Amino acid sequence: MSSYFTDLAQQYIDGEWRPGTGSWDIIDFNPYDDEKLASVTIATVDEVDAAYRAAERAQKQWAATNPYARRAVFEKVLRLVEDREAEISEAIIAELGGTRLKAAFELHLAKEFLREAVHLSLRPEGRIIPSPVDGKENRVYRVPVGVVGVISPFNFPFLLSLKSVAPALALGNGVVLKPHQDTPIVGGTLIAKLFEDAGLPGGLLNVVVTDVAEIGDAFLEHPVPKVISFTGSDEVGRHVATVCAANFKRSVLELGGNSALVVLDDADVDYAVDAAVFSRFVHQGQVCMAANRVLVDRSVADEFTEKFVAKVKTLKAGDPRDPATVIGPVINSSQADAIAGVVEQAVAEGATVLVRGTTTDNLVEPSVLTDVPADSALLQQEVFGPVAFLVPFDGEEEAVRLVNDTPYGLSGAVHTGDIERGVNFAKRIDTGMFHVNDGTVHDEPIVPFGGEKHSGIGRLNGDTMLDAFTTQKWISVQHGRSGFPF
Repeated sequence: MSSYFTDLAQQYIDGEWRPGTGSWDIIDFNPYDDEKLASVTIATVDEVDAAYRAAERAQKQWAATNPYARRAVFEKVLRLVEDREAEISEAIIAELGGTRLKAAFELHLAKEFLREAVHLSLRPEGRIIPSPVDGKENRVYRVPVGVVGVISPFNFPFLLSLKSVAPALALGNGVVLKPHQDTPIVGGTLIAKLFEDAGLPGGLLNVVVTDVAEIGDAFLEHPVPKVISFTGSDEVGRHVATVCAANFKRSVLELGGNSALVVLDDADVDYAVDAAVFSRFVHQGQVCMAANRVLVDRSVADEFTEKFVAKVKTLKAGDPRDPATVIGPVINSSQADAIAGVVEQAVAEGATVLVRGTTTDNLVEPSVLTDVPADSALLQQEVFGPVAFLVPFDGEEEAVRLVNDTPYGLSGAVHTGDIERGVNFAKRIDTGMFHVNDGTVHDEPIVPFGGEKHSGIGRLNGDTMLDAFTTQKWISVQHGRSGFPF
């Protein structure tokens, strides 16, 4: 596996694999055992410029390519992912500490999104719009924006890079991808290798492994990209949006969340427990849609709490290579320290500890707390780790108020014996997505995905990819003769 990482530990610019020219290296570590996987000399501002210029040069020919021919590239990428699934799975486990279950989940979704990208090449359609002017024909064309910059996160790097890269390319754009520093291979150069092997023309997809400390805002400010697709924290997202706006660029922002899973008084408690445990602890809670807060009607709170705590105690933490492991390591030591700090802060504020996991290096065991004070900042923020807050409530009105009492609005779920009651509850929640009698963590290729409030701007998936990565152009044709006033 180490040689696999070493082979991909380069920049990929203009169809060529080359080392960066920066003065320092990004070291890629396995978060479970601290094994050094690779060392990547970072890209400089000059390499970012070279990547964008290459994409700009290659894009014109790609946009003019028959969309049926473009489609063939994505069919080949899909076949390559299927052929190489075992080695990609091992890479996910090694580079980001994903469990085998998590790797399978991420790969399943990645393949589904690639299948959608195959069809997306043929999706743009023009329109003829009536004119009040005699003899005039109004044509509206869907055209690629040109070049798209993609910044992907560390938690689902393979999926979330592909989720923007593949549609942007399918719709006729060039792309420059900057993966997260902690996942430069799975989130970056591995994807470049797949597209290269699938026959994507050189220059269309470029990957720059770099750091803000080296390039500042050069990736965002560069004049070539017309759209920046960013997935990450709301704090960084705010900065991305600000820089993009100042440079007249469109930004698509998929940001953090503070989702709630709500258990109403008529819920199937056993089923709700299963949904809540998965929604909070999948991939160690490092999921933007994770159920940070589990809200339970007081009439069923005792039963739910007892069963929830019992199930959490069965979750095996340890080596992500072990198929029995449910909780692997978090991505790095700063994340581990931050999660431990959340538990300590909650205890200091008077919370009751129902389960308190230990932290060993980057391995953070699950913790469950209740009685967190209603005014605690912890209930307002995103906790990116295996910590669950159980919050009792009295009746549906209070539940709605508590769910909405956060700056975020990404996902959520409600459990009830009455589906229409659940739908009506969901309609009252200020989120981009909400699920009835299910978990909070879902993503599907053709359903609009995105958040409200601090959870982002814009949507991805399905037809919303057209809004994200194409623009509309009006061309009028005067078949007769216009009259002019002078």
